[in-house]
Amino acid sequence: MSDTQGGIVINLNAYGATIRLDGGELASAGAADVDGHRDRYQRALWQGTRLAFEVRRTGRRCAVKLAPQIRDERLEEQIAAYLKSTQEWEPADGVPAAERHFLRKKRRAALFKGLSS
Repeated sequence: MSDTQGGIVINLNAYGATIRLDGGELASAGAADVDGHRDRYQRALWQGTRLAFEVRRTGRRCAVKLAPQIRDERLEEQIAAYLKSTQEWEPADGVPAAERHFLRKKRRAALFKGLSS
């Protein structure tokens, strides 16, 4: 089982790296992953910046690999412009669409919970 979690690099050596995950747990990154992304690991160690890692829990130890970092400034600008243009679609005096959707889902879940009892 693997999931994505943030963490900081606290040690870097020839055999890999030691990572402190956001929950405080220590994990190790293998030498192959560190060699493939050495500049990013070194920069994160020196600057103390967080990186995203794919975490695999096998037994007592966690093993991590650097998660793919997808960053497209142009795409983010387009998304921000779209979201800004849709702000006016919301009724000024009504419940926002996200809340309406959540409430509808919550009512439906309660209906199914009542059927299973």
